[in-house]
Amino acid sequence: MTSATEPLNVAVVIGSNRHGRFGPVVADWILDHLRRHEDLTPEVVDVAGIPLPTSFARTPEAVEALTGVTPKLARADAFVVLTPEYNHSYPAGLKNLIDWHYGEWRAKPVALVSYGGLAGGLRATEHLRQVFAELHAVTVRDTVSFHNAGASFDDSGRLKDPTGPDAAAKTMLDQLVWWGTALREAKERRPYAG
Repeated sequence: MTSATEPLNVAVVIGSNRHGRFGPVVADWILDHLRRHEDLTPEVVDVAGIPLPTSFARTPEAVEALTGVTPKLARADAFVVLTPEYNHSYPAGLKNLIDWHYGEWRAKPVALVSYGGLAGGLRATEHLRQVFAELHAVTVRDTVSFHNAGASFDDSGRLKDPTGPDAAAKTMLDQLVWWGTALREAKERRPYAG
C-alpha cells in the first residue's frame, strides 16, 4: 500500500520517432515542470529508442524491447503523453507502443501535450482520447498545445513567451495529480474490474 502523500510515478512518453523531431524540446520543457512539482516523479519513455515491430510478433528483439519499456509503464501511476500532429493524427510509433500494452494503461490518468502547426496538435490529442478510453485510461480535461511550435521556442529550447504554456501546464499537472492520487487510492481499496 502506498502513502497518500507519496509522489506519483509519471511516465513521460515522447511520441515521435521521426528524424529531426521537435519532441525532445517539448519534453525538456514539460520535464522541468514535472520536476518542480513535488507530487510527481517523472520517468521518460521515448518511442525513438524502443524498436517494437508493428507485426506484434514476439520475436527476441520485441521481447528485449518490451523488457526495457513495459516495467516503466507498469510502475507508472500516471502518464504525460507528448504528441506531434502528423496528417491530422498522432504518429504510428506512438500507436505501436500503446498497442503493445494493455493492462499498463488501465485505470490510470493520461495528460496530453501536443505540438504542431496551426492546430498545435489538437487533432492528435482528440484521437488519443478515444484510444485511451478504450484502454480504460482517463485523459485529463486540460491539455497543453504548442501552435507553430518551432516559432514558440528559441534556439536554446526555451519558450519565447512562457506565460500561457506555463499556466496551462500547471492546470494540467494539478488535474493529473488529483486523478492519479484518486485512482491509486481507489485501486488500493478495490481492484479495477473493468
